[in-house]
Amino acid sequence: MTAYEEHEREQDLLDRWTSTLLAARAGREGPDPAPYGRNLLARWAEPQRRYHTVDHLRAVLDRIDEIPSAGAELELVRLAAWFHDAVYRPERSENEERSAALAEKALTEAGLPARDVTEVARLVRLTTTHDPAPGDTNGEILCDADLAILATDPDTYEGYAAAVREEYAFVPDDAFREGRATVLRQLLALPALYRTPYGAATWEARARRNVVAELEGLGA
Repeated sequence: MTAYEEHEREQDLLDRWTSTLLAARAGREGPDPAPYGRNLLARWAEPQRRYHTVDHLRAVLDRIDEIPSAGAELELVRLAAWFHDAVYRPERSENEERSAALAEKALTEAGLPARDVTEVARLVRLTTTHDPAPGDTNGEILCDADLAILATDPDTYEGYAAAVREEYAFVPDDAFREGRATVLRQLLALPALYRTPYGAATWEARARRNVVAELEGLGA
């Protein structure tokens, strides 16, 4: 990708951020959204990231747009996508909580109403478990979009798994296999990986095949 193409892709994301925040503010006064968007993109581009990158952010936003969304507060779901891995240190366990705290601080400064700030932070925290309650339409869409990578073709899934391993390069192989297997078993133990009707129909079967295959590979 050329520098120009990379710049254009970044500008596209900044434009999406700006339109989302302005729509969520619904005409209320507030500061320029652009500095907040640039700060977030800088976070998503940090060098320790291999999977949780700007490409992942873009993919989650695209999947949110793909999932039918009747009854959802889509602007808040999109804001939660921007923040859900904004703080990411592979060696730490409180990334979602710290990302939610960042959302609370930044979005309050950016002029979002308190109720909406609380909802965005709740959604960010929900990505710890990916287990929204029945009827939580906002949570279902965000979690399905975040887990959509599991339902990609086998080559893409293999690249995703390899990128996750790179993020945890500091962990010895045996410990990584054990930890990763635990995560995959927790996913398979969920009543369903995808909670929206669209996700269940489109992604569930393929995702479970991919996760089972990775788990079997770890055992081997």
